[in-house]
Amino acid sequence: MTWLRPVTLSSPHYNLVPLAQSHHDDLVEAVNDGELWKLWYTSIPEPRALGADIEKRLQLQAGGTMLPFAVIQNSTGKAVGMTTYLHADATNRRLEIGATWYRRSLQRTGLNSQCKVLLLSHAFESLDCIAVEFRTHFFNHQSRRAIERLGAKLDGILRCHQIASNGTLRDTCVYSILATEWPVVKANLTWQMGRARDGETMS
Repeated sequence: MTWLRPVTLSSPHYNLVPLAQSHHDDLVEAVNDGELWKLWYTSIPEPRALGADIEKRLQLQAGGTMLPFAVIQNSTGKAVGMTTYLHADATNRRLEIGATWYRRSLQRTGLNSQCKVLLLSHAFESLDCIAVEFRTHFFNHQSRRAIERLGAKLDGILRCHQIASNGTLRDTCVYSILATEWPVVKANLTWQMGRARDGETMS
């Protein structure tokens, strides 16, 4: 039986649903909000490449190493971004959360924290993960701050880890949360989201 099986993860404001080609048009609209593919230190697909990107993720899902989600804003019913379980290692019960992006107008609104709570809860409480990783470009400071706010710890930096689309060499920062750390991480994230509901901004 495949360790990663398609599942819908639900919250009051956003649902994570199994990615499908039917999300294509919403995601084209979302990625155009801020022209996200122009950020040189990310690998967000441009609009004309989204169909192929979705198909690639679905093929990896069929192979059991990836589970991609569309992020649905409940108030509109529209897909506003993507996020993914990737590099799944069923034997060692580890996976990475990544390949995540959201439309610009919803960034720094608490959306990322809400989605990460859903993904981490499922990983630790349903899939019985030992550890969950996050990886990002050394120069993607917004992503690094967001990962650190979750409570993940920096394991190290893989230097000259990948060749970026512009030909530069990427240093990759590797973070993780361990199963033993999850209860306190979850308590802190729940507290932060409660503050945001009470009117404090949560980036």
